[in-house]
Amino acid sequence: MSTSKTPSRLGRGLGALIASGAAKKPETAAAKAPAAPVAPVPPATVPAAALPKPEGYAEIPVSSIEPNPHQPRKAIEPAALAELAESIRAEGLLQPIVVRKVGEKFQLIAGERRWRAFQHLKAKTIPARVVAANDATSAAIAMIENLQREDLNPMEEAFGYASLIRDFNLTQESAAERVGKPRASVANALRLLQLDAEIQGYISKKMLSVGHAKVLLGLEIPAERQLLARRAIEEGSSVRVLEQLVQRRRAAAAAPSASTPEGRVVPAAESATVATIEKKLTSHFNARVSLKHSPKKGKIVIEYQGNTDLQRILDRLGVNV
Repeated sequence: MSTSKTPSRLGRGLGALIASGAAKKPETAAAKAPAAPVAPVPPATVPAAALPKPEGYAEIPVSSIEPNPHQPRKAIEPAALAELAESIRAEGLLQPIVVRKVGEKFQLIAGERRWRAFQHLKAKTIPARVVAANDATSAAIAMIENLQREDLNPMEEAFGYASLIRDFNLTQESAAERVGKPRASVANALRLLQLDAEIQGYISKKMLSVGHAKVLLGLEIPAERQLLARRAIEEGSSVRVLEQLVQRRRAAAAAPSASTPEGRVVPAAESATVATIEKKLTSHFNARVSLKHSPKKGKIVIEYQGNTDLQRILDRLGVNV
């Protein structure tokens, strides 16, 4: 798994007092996208509910085509697009795009990369298959094409399913039927949307896997999830190692001694108040915070991961070092 390291912003004083850990390799640039296929994609089984009515093939103006508003893929690598354009220049377009007529324009159903490659080549027209399809069918076909080509990252897939369900008032089961996927696969993908935006970004960039995401969903506090997500990336932790870290976190949170001095019986109301304060401090500092409290004394423990994380907490506290 790729790892990343944010350059330390520690002041000279703190940097001299605390030695930095072993240097980690910076995150490498994304691997060059594979060459675009020069052979037609073999036909795949498409659910009957998603099949549009054929109308025929035509050469249509590139400028008269509009993108599909329900396109699940959000990003197209410029290098991959340029490579596809060169392949089309050399070999021609081996698979027409799929569009539908919407007013005086044509709306893409499938083939956005091919259409953009023709724009890159400044071509006037493009071979297209024109079909009759409603909004729901168009969205489902776009989703199916990307799933079959494995073009979507896990978050794009999750947002695509959510869009189908939300925009066309579908159940998870009916959405799964439209794209030819098991209902469990759709349900598991939708769970990723429960994660905060930071972790979703890590998954989109393949810095964390879906397996890591499922483990992080076992933590209720977003700040704790973010903390362990960053640690997993920095240390290159496997799903199994992350699972062990989460289990230890949950066990520590459940232990009576985690928040109170040993040997002291704490009333339930006081214990609940201490737990609430811990959660608020954890959210405020975006770091695990434990509070050891008694009427006469106590202490607050803020955990951090390395010098950079410590500097972040110091900045939050307004402490200059």
